[in-house]
Amino acid sequence: MKKIFAFVLSIIMAAACMAACSPSNPAPANDADGKTVKVGICNYVDDASLNQIVENIQARLKEIGDEKGVAFDVSYDNCNADANLLTQIISNFIADDVDIMIGVATPVAMAMQAATEDNGIPVVFAAVSDPVGAGLVESMEAPGSNVTGTSDYLDTAAVMQLISAADPDVKNVALLYDIGQDSSTAAIAHAKEYLDANGIAYGEYTGTTVDEVTLAVQALIADGVDAVFTPTDNTIMKSELSIYEMLQEAGIPHYTGADSFALNGAFLGYGVDYAALGVETANMAASIALDGAKPADTAVKTFDNGCATINTETCEKLGFNYNEICKAFEPFCTKIQSIVTAESFDEVK
Repeated sequence: MKKIFAFVLSIIMAAACMAACSPSNPAPANDADGKTVKVGICNYVDDASLNQIVENIQARLKEIGDEKGVAFDVSYDNCNADANLLTQIISNFIADDVDIMIGVATPVAMAMQAATEDNGIPVVFAAVSDPVGAGLVESMEAPGSNVTGTSDYLDTAAVMQLISAADPDVKNVALLYDIGQDSSTAAIAHAKEYLDANGIAYGEYTGTTVDEVTLAVQALIADGVDAVFTPTDNTIMKSELSIYEMLQEAGIPHYTGADSFALNGAFLGYGVDYAALGVETANMAASIALDGAKPADTAVKTFDNGCATINTETCEKLGFNYNEICKAFEPFCTKIQSIVTAESFDEVK
């Protein structure tokens, strides 16, 4: 009898010990802990702006993964403006059963949209200048389908004002762009409206390859234009390193829609911070993949277009005084910064 009593007592004491040693309020498990999210990222072309976006997307996804105990399994590719290669890359993403796709630039986003109409894979785009005009979303506030993302919409009128601020007597502006780039369509139309309203003449110079863009620049130099305007056009961006010295020697300032143009030799880049755009693109993708956010209800993210980046080397060669030009630009910018010519942002850090 004593043995039985001692045995029962030992069980009771053990149970009491287990209860005492167990936490009364255990921390809830993180639903994301240990999860793997497969992400397919495709870049449209190899240029400073788009590469900067991709680098910041990948870096931010890694940060989020470390914070939440999630593994972002990222597949990255660049179609180099090849439509057939783009189709194959997206097909590979689908075959790999990715959870979400990220398309950098309008052509990639549109191809991803078409490829996911039936399977509903979420698509987050980056650096699409006119998402509504491109048919990617129903509205900026309510995209309405499986597609949403970030926009690098350019305030074209602000750039036109900078041209006039630098040269109040400007009479003829060249519009340099790729007619096949959807990102240029709205900005060029707005530029024409502004120039018409202010009695400034303009000519259109287009090219779809670096060689064609070079010929277009030779033509506008021969025509004696006072300034050149290019929106966020990937073809011209890719060509900038080949044309900036020609424009410098001709004394013609090149006003553009992104700081990466100025990095590659253009006089001025005006527009969004592409590093921040990349971070926000990653945040949106993570919110959709981890928090259950719906692309259809996730508003397109836009940015302040008030930052002007001046290439100080080009500024000097054009005969501008940097301090004076900054004073002339101040009323039209929230921020002015300087840069020197390089092929990538890493080279100037």
